[in-house]
Amino acid sequence: MRTRFYYIYGLGLLTALLDQYTKYWVVTTIPRYMTVTVIPGFFNLVNVRNSGAAFGFLNDPDTEWQVWMFAAAAVIAVGIINYLAKTSGKSAVMFTGLGLVLGGAIGNLIDRIRLQSVIDFLDFHVAEWHWPAFNVADIGICLGAGLIMLAMYKHK
Repeated sequence: MRTRFYYIYGLGLLTALLDQYTKYWVVTTIPRYMTVTVIPGFFNLVNVRNSGAAFGFLNDPDTEWQVWMFAAAAVIAVGIINYLAKTSGKSAVMFTGLGLVLGGAIGNLIDRIRLQSVIDFLDFHVAEWHWPAFNVADIGICLGAGLIMLAMYKHK
């Protein structure tokens, strides 16, 4: 039982560290609101802030309550992750998903506490159609959620 927690929290720590390192690199390399074209017509690196939720939902920099709401959501997520880790049998897919979600939640929580917003920098687009900018923590959360759903589907 203890091994699953080492795995989940180790993967969470690795994800959060990778997220924070990439954000540090972006902030020290790309001026805020500047765009660096990587693949013309498809992929840019940007340096933007998101004070809202996923994909800019509730993105209003003048609303302080959001920081505390998202911080509370991260704490609740950790509780749910612990519960699922204890009750999920021996599913490596589930444990990987939980670790990725944990690391992503912690990575974005660090930004919210430090900056009252989250640093986003990956900008994919086709012509003028842009997917909202995101970061490594967001990737961890999305991949992790997908793995958790897959594990739940496979092991009803």
